[in-house]
Amino acid sequence: MSKHWTFLSHHAHVLLALTENPSLTIEELARIAGLTTRSIVNVLKDLEDGGYLEKSKEGRNNRYAINLSAELRHSTSGGHTVGELIKALGSIGR
Repeated sequence: MSKHWTFLSHHAHVLLALTENPSLTIEELARIAGLTTRSIVNVLKDLEDGGYLEKSKEGRNNRYAINLSAELRHSTSGGHTVGELIKALGSIGR
C-alpha cells in the first residue's frame, strides 16, 4: 500500500480552504494544499469550469464563491452536494 494517498482530492482541499477564506491567494492555497502554484491554477480552473466555484475580482485580488448546491460528480456520491460535503467535513486542519 502506498504511504502517500489521502481520502480527499486536491480539489476538495482547495474548496475547504476557500470555505474558510474566499480571498486566499494562489500562493497561500499552494502552501495549504501542499501543491505547486501551477497545480492550484489547474485545480481552480477545473472547479470554475465544473460550476463549483465562481471567481470575481476585488481590486487586484481574486475572491472565490463556492456553489454549495453543486452536485458531487462521482456516481457513488450522486445526489449529494458540495455544501453537504463541506458541512460534514468542517474546517481544514492546519
